[in-house]
Amino acid sequence: MRIGAIIVIASCASLIASSAARAGSTFNFSTGDPDGKIATLTRPPTPVTIETETADDFILTNATRLDSATFTGILTDKATTANIGRVTVDIYRVFPKDSDATRTINVPTRTNSPGDVETDGRDTANSNMTFTTTVVNASFAAANSVVNGIHALPNQTTGGEGPVSGQEVQLNVVFSTPLNLPADHYFFRPEVEVTGGSFLWLSAAKPIVAPGTTFSPDLQSWIRNETIAPDWGRVGADVVGAPAGTAAPAFNASFSLSGEQTQPIPLPAAAGPGLGLLSVLIAARWFSRSKQAA
Repeated sequence: MRIGAIIVIASCASLIASSAARAGSTFNFSTGDPDGKIATLTRPPTPVTIETETADDFILTNATRLDSATFTGILTDKATTANIGRVTVDIYRVFPKDSDATRTINVPTRTNSPGDVETDGRDTANSNMTFTTTVVNASFAAANSVVNGIHALPNQTTGGEGPVSGQEVQLNVVFSTPLNLPADHYFFRPEVEVTGGSFLWLSAAKPIVAPGTTFSPDLQSWIRNETIAPDWGRVGADVVGAPAGTAAPAFNASFSLSGEQTQPIPLPAAAGPGLGLLSVLIAARWFSRSKQAA
């Protein structure tokens, strides 16, 4: 019985050390509020529409558990939040990860694009993610848009499809099954299915400004549909293009992420031996008292 008690005490000390090593810190990231420069389609496939994906990047410096996210866009064609059905979120790594880097691309470049396929994802259709909506403005206008004009070389540049407006909404998603991601550079790609309209994801300032979270390198938004997949095009440089005599634009997209960093936090070098010694001293003290009582 005395040996058993010693083992329990030692195990408790070990558990304390282990718990301390697993302690994490809150993770919050945001690209900031919409800037009204551009709105881009992002929707899952349906029987009558092809899939179109818009993605923007973020960096995790430690292993992180993502619990929730928000992203902001406009609903077109007088659609309201009641018209929103399926919502999906995929996470991509930066090309050439998760990609066939040997194939001939059909876009100007894949450097710093999302990979060919996602590394993880969640979908309300799979019951591993839920969402709520918040109406931000009854009407919000973006100066340009990309909906259908997504093409392979040499017709990739369209200038965009012009101004667009609609109800501004924020999607608030909770990952019922959290996304556990190692430290890396990623792209966040949401999709929203809207009956009788479309969800266009709104851009955010580039470079990021308050209340956004600055990071480096901050890449840019990319877009693709089924006509160019698995390739992606840059929303600014490839699709919108550079006006005469100026540099091509680059856009971020408005979103935020929340969770907890799960990277082990190392204990001080002396902590391990110290906890071991502590367990021995406690055991010795218990043994001495037990012997006196006998």
